[in-house]
Amino acid sequence: MRRRTPTGRSATAARTGTAETTAPTARVHGAERHVVLGLYRSDHRRQQLEAALTAGIRALDTASNYRDFAAHRILASEAADLLSEFTVSTKVGFFRAAGGVEHSLDPGRLRRAVAEAVDELGRVPDVVLLHSPERSLSGDLAADYDRFAAACAVLADAVAAGLCGSWGISCWDSRPLARLLTAGEGLGASPRPDVLMVRSGLAVGADGLDAAEQAAALLGVPPAGRWGMSPFAGDAANPAWQRINPGAFLRPGQQAATLPAVFRLAFELPQVARVAVGSTSSAHLRALATATELDVDAAQIARYRQLLAGRLRPEAP
Repeated sequence: MRRRTPTGRSATAARTGTAETTAPTARVHGAERHVVLGLYRSDHRRQQLEAALTAGIRALDTASNYRDFAAHRILASEAADLLSEFTVSTKVGFFRAAGGVEHSLDPGRLRRAVAEAVDELGRVPDVVLLHSPERSLSGDLAADYDRFAAACAVLADAVAAGLCGSWGISCWDSRPLARLLTAGEGLGASPRPDVLMVRSGLAVGADGLDAAEQAAALLGVPPAGRWGMSPFAGDAANPAWQRINPGAFLRPGQQAATLPAVFRLAFELPQVARVAVGSTSSAHLRALATATELDVDAAQIARYRQLLAGRLRPEAP
C-alpha cells in the first residue's frame, strides 16, 4: 500500500505545455473563495486537468464510484504527473453490488475503500469525504446515529493512519443529516469532520439551504471547510439560466455575464468557501475563477432567502 504525503499545489507550466496562471481568490466569511475542478460526469482525462491548471485552479474533486469505479485509476494513468499540482478530494460510500451499485456505511467496506483510493491514485488524498451518508439512513434515529458515527470514526482513523490528510462529509441532500444531527445534538464526543460539501446555488430550495447550514453548525465545521457543489444544477447550458438576472444580487457598478454571476452566488447559497464545478474549457474555468472576486449585495441575498422561506410556509386560514 502506498502512503505518500499529500502534495503541494504549485503548477508547472512545462508539464501542461501552457502558461502558468494563478486563479484569483477573494475572502468569504473569514475564508478564501476557491474554485474546485469537479469530475462528476466527466471522463477524468488529462485535458480537463490541464484546462484547470491553465485557469489557475489547483483543486479537484472525484469519487471512488465515478467512471464505473475506475476514476482513480484513470487519473493515475492519464495524468499522474499532474496530480501533484492539485489538492485532491475523493469520496467513499458507494460500492459494486450484484446487478448494480449500492450504498453502505459498513466500517470494513469504508476502510478498504480508503486504502484502495491511495493505491489507485498513487498518492494520499488531501481529503476523503463520506459520500452521501443520507442514502443509508433508515429513519431509525438511534440506529442511524450509531451507524453514521461509526462511519465517521473510520475516516478519522484514516487520517491518523496517514491514508488521507483530512476527512469530511459530502451530502447531496442535507436534510436527513440535519434531522439526525439535531436529534443527536451533533456528534457528541465523536470525531468532528474538517469538511462538509453540500449542493449550493440558486437551484437549492429554502429547506436545503437551512439544512446545510444547520448540519455545518452542528458538526462544528469551520467556514473554510464548508464546500459547495453543482452550482448549475448539473447543466450550465440549460436555457433557464439565461432567463434570470443574477446581476441583481451584485453590488452596484459591477458587471458579469450570466453564468459567472450564477456561479458567484453559489458561494452564498449557502455560505461556502469552495465550489466544485466541471468543465473542459480553460476559458470557462478562468471566467468562473474571476467571478469569485465579485461583490454581492448581502441585503439582496437575505431578501431572496426570506422570499424562499415564505414559499414554504402554509397560508393562514
